[in-house]
Amino acid sequence: MTSPALQDIVALFGCPAAGNPAQYLFERAIAAAGLDWRFLSVDVTPERLQPALAGAAAMGFRGCMLAGPLEEAAPTFLARLTPAADFAGAANLVEATPDGLLGHITGGRGIVEALRAHAEIVGARVLVAGAGVLGRATALELALSGAAAIVVADRDAALAGSLAHAIAAIEPSLAVETLVGDGAIEVPEGVGLVVAARGVGEPCPRFERLRGDLILADTALADQASPALRAGREAGCCVIDGIEIHVERAAIDFRTLTGVETDPDLLREALAEFLSA
Repeated sequence: MTSPALQDIVALFGCPAAGNPAQYLFERAIAAAGLDWRFLSVDVTPERLQPALAGAAAMGFRGCMLAGPLEEAAPTFLARLTPAADFAGAANLVEATPDGLLGHITGGRGIVEALRAHAEIVGARVLVAGAGVLGRATALELALSGAAAIVVADRDAALAGSLAHAIAAIEPSLAVETLVGDGAIEVPEGVGLVVAARGVGEPCPRFERLRGDLILADTALADQASPALRAGREAGCCVIDGIEIHVERAAIDFRTLTGVETDPDLLREALAEFLSA
């Protein structure tokens, strides 16, 4: 926006929007950055996403975040997708650009950044539990970050196979395997990183043969450890919870829309406050 009398606007489109911490975190980061911006949270059904995005573009919003089923519905209505969003088949962040609305997928990047604080990704062998949108985004970011091998685990053989094939096509030198089944997931020997890449409402995977040298991450956002993380702690694993991952993703989203870096500790404090309220 060119007029100093007008505030830049960003939004969350959710289905539902209630219970999503995006506005709480962004408003804290906006204040800390000294930006004269406004944040709106709006309930949008998948059927109304197209006019909602068109309205955001028409009113000059800087961008918006998408939650729930809107992520997979969005690509059809956007001018462009980043390569990662195209690979995942979804977008959780929409950026207004001179060439139209650009869709990003930032969940996988948030997971990889959280892992990097605890482990070296280059040369790592990783188990990704989940071959949905978040699993696809995570596997891609791991492959691009130099992982040596990825094991894709999912109860749906077609989903697991599709992801494994797509990753192998992008990084032919990468070793890719699949594990398929409805029961507990046995962590293969040699795997050093385990990621439960699950979307909102998806069940927590059950892992067997956890070891004390593993790093175990669960993307579920909650104020208490998931059953997978509790099992990991009992086995002596280094665990990464959804709060740590969400903070990294929120920092990426904020930087993408504003061009400003934000303090992860500020976001972590705000998220802890939100979850404990």
